[in-house]
Amino acid sequence: MTNERVRMLWPDHLGLARGKYLPASLAHEGTGHAAAVYSLAYDRSFIPAPGSGVLDGFPDVHATFDASDLRPGWDDDRTQVAVCDLSQGGEPFRYSARYALRKAIADWEALGYRPMVGIEFEAYVLELTDEHGWQRWDTPESYVYGTGRLVDPIGLIDDIVDLAAGCEITLESVNAEFDSGQFEMTLRYADALRAADDAFLFKVLARECAMDRGRRLTFLGKPYADLEGNGVHVNFSLVDAEGNNVLADPSTDDGLSGLAKSCLAGLCAHHQGLTSLCCPTVNAYRRLRPFTFSGRRANWGYDHRVVGTRVPPERGTRTRIESRLADGTCNIHTAIAAVLQAARLGVVDELECPPPETNDGMEAWNTEVTSALNLTDALGDLRADSALGEAVSSELVDNFLAIKDAEWERYVAAVGEPADEISEWEINEYLPYH
Repeated sequence: MTNERVRMLWPDHLGLARGKYLPASLAHEGTGHAAAVYSLAYDRSFIPAPGSGVLDGFPDVHATFDASDLRPGWDDDRTQVAVCDLSQGGEPFRYSARYALRKAIADWEALGYRPMVGIEFEAYVLELTDEHGWQRWDTPESYVYGTGRLVDPIGLIDDIVDLAAGCEITLESVNAEFDSGQFEMTLRYADALRAADDAFLFKVLARECAMDRGRRLTFLGKPYADLEGNGVHVNFSLVDAEGNNVLADPSTDDGLSGLAKSCLAGLCAHHQGLTSLCCPTVNAYRRLRPFTFSGRRANWGYDHRVVGTRVPPERGTRTRIESRLADGTCNIHTAIAAVLQAARLGVVDELECPPPETNDGMEAWNTEVTSALNLTDALGDLRADSALGEAVSSELVDNFLAIKDAEWERYVAAVGEPADEISEWEINEYLPYH
């Protein structure tokens, strides 16, 4: 069949995929959406946040896409899909996560480098039970790094991989993660914007594929108190005009360039400011706990999985830096933008790289600086890090803070005194959307 329509999607302030279907013959003109989307909380309450226009007559933003970014969709063979940019009054909409990522890319390009990004997702498959509703998929034969029917009895993950390939999204690897019903899915690296768009679309595609097969897929950071959480690892490298990976330097003892060390310095220095942008829900802080692999500490290490920022062992063209902080509720465009900007600030501010973590990270560590233990304190850390907020997009950050302050207030109103336990409010608030 011919391509008859375009599914035009864009990431909102919560990382949700807003959009419309348009006839293919009209899609190139773009389409309007109420900017008041940027006032909406998960419960659909309106918050007069900056950029939302709720006190100014609910004006529009305009969504458009580049024709070269059209790709096959997964709805059916007559539908293409595109990730859109937003504008208002003919200018880029600075509250948009995709704007923030474009800004991060441009800021790096002004230094002569182009960022490349690869994303690792973790997610649980859920199944419906008569007694308890949606519960973790019961696959007792599963084990970490498992593959095949023992860990995926109905071939659901195979179906997701195949569907993604049809939409020009390449998965580099797929395997069972630590707990039963949990999977890790690693997307192939690409230019930063393409990688973010791939990751954004992949989450929607994967969840819809699971739904079609009678299951649910959740990227929620900590859906189960006694099981491992779902992280999102942002891997990045930088290439120069000739395509050389400038994080690598074979003349050094560790194969890392001075630029790489400056990036690591920036990520450590801005770790606390980064946290809320990478972990933007109340539930995310159930994962950021001691004795976990969550990346809560403001440290880095060589091939070390109990640090905030890991340097994987590959060198040369495959040299990269891996931020392990984010969880599955993050707006992937915002998280990538924030990681890239934190790293860039280490370069432009000529920060000194701290020594690598050489302790086990569980019982001993080389820094006491950690992410906040709850959302409201993490928002305070973001407010205090004005350099990071301005680098990411002061407009986006202002909107984010207003929305998330209100989210925390709703949580406290619902549960009373905040506690360490996962609340029913969190599951009801976030699970339908993540």
